[in-house]
Amino acid sequence: MPILVLGALAAAFAVGSVIMAAFTGPKRWNRAKLESYECGIEPTPQPVGGGRFPVKYYLTAMLFIVFDIEIIFLYPWAASFDRLGLFGLVEMVLFIVTVLVAYAYVWRRGGLEWD
Repeated sequence: MPILVLGALAAAFAVGSVIMAAFTGPKRWNRAKLESYECGIEPTPQPVGGGRFPVKYYLTAMLFIVFDIEIIFLYPWAASFDRLGLFGLVEMVLFIVTVLVAYAYVWRRGGLEWD
């Protein structure tokens, strides 16, 4: 029952947000309002096919995701640190050493350079 109530509240919030946006949103459209906002800089036209991003961009994004997911494993360990004792401490030290070795490898290979 609580899950159904939460789902109903989420759906009501989503529908209510769309309806409120229709009532409170701008009514008169012009070219300036329809342009994208780029922090005060005049928008530059983009090619039709879109710009190509270098492969380094995607590699950096994947490295961020990998290291971010590895760091997320620290939260459950921190929450149950007192129950794990010395075994948990040794396991986490080994895990952090493994992450640092991977980080050093990526750093030495130039994976964090943005040239």
